[in-house]
Amino acid sequence: MAFIQLKNSVSVPNYQQSAKKLLENNLKNIRKLGFQTSEPQKAQYNFQAEIKGNDGNIKLLVYFSKKGNKIVLQGNKELQLYQKVYILIFGERFFGSDKITLTEPEIYIGTDESGKGDYFGPLVIAAVFTDPSLSKKLKEIGVRDSKELTDESISIIAAKIKKLDGCVFDVIVISPEKYNILYGKMGNLNKLLGWAHAKAIENVLNVKIAPEAISDKFGNEKYIHSSLQEKGKEIKLHQVTKAEKFTAVAAASILARDSFIKWFYRVKKQMNIQLPKGASQNVEEKAKYIKNQLGNEVLGKLVKLHFKTTKKL
Repeated sequence: MAFIQLKNSVSVPNYQQSAKKLLENNLKNIRKLGFQTSEPQKAQYNFQAEIKGNDGNIKLLVYFSKKGNKIVLQGNKELQLYQKVYILIFGERFFGSDKITLTEPEIYIGTDESGKGDYFGPLVIAAVFTDPSLSKKLKEIGVRDSKELTDESISIIAAKIKKLDGCVFDVIVISPEKYNILYGKMGNLNKLLGWAHAKAIENVLNVKIAPEAISDKFGNEKYIHSSLQEKGKEIKLHQVTKAEKFTAVAAASILARDSFIKWFYRVKKQMNIQLPKGASQNVEEKAKYIKNQLGNEVLGKLVKLHFKTTKKL
């Protein structure tokens, strides 16, 4: 695939030239793997290009500054495309280094969220404290990854979790309206998630002390660490892929999902509107209907406005 020469200003700093060259060299190697790449484009702080594979698309960016260049790969890490390109650029050793093998602690706090990928509805984050006795009880009442459970089962188990003696938990429900305000201030979903997970952990620590916390891996651990207050600064934090295998995280996933589902029930009761979950054509059509019939103000109280669906409307 031929590249179109970028039109640069008359004088381009060397660190920008090196970033452009670094991107072009990587794209050349990526195409040798059989993937398609777009023409490189210059943004304010980087050169970037799209990479297309059979299972999806990702983006390669090379940032430039006087301190040097930085390569960033954006996209779904579960894609084979992402993993092959990552290994090509950074090496298999680096790709495997963020996979954490962790034995479940005896005493810890587990956190999880629900609604992150849904256009309609809130973002809900839950945290659950557990110890050996509580972990046994949680398993006995059927606690496991909420994605394996029906909405009805989630509601039943969530109620049982809340009634367990000694089970300390916290659930933070960020309504779409509040979500849009926070996202506008932070400008980054991972920062918002980090703040919310940290807040839930702190709220549990106000009641029960735990030496460790486990959350699903959604970004760099700094997003949670930087938001933790005095009590949380000493906690040992683990971010693990598929963290729902840990009892407290699974319990948190159930509480978060239960609150997320209940929000939809409340909206249906109050507004007589059945809102779809997820992100799909059905979601887009429902959003378009609400926008046309009820206006942008009502829509902004029901959806996460930074999603691409908003632009499509």
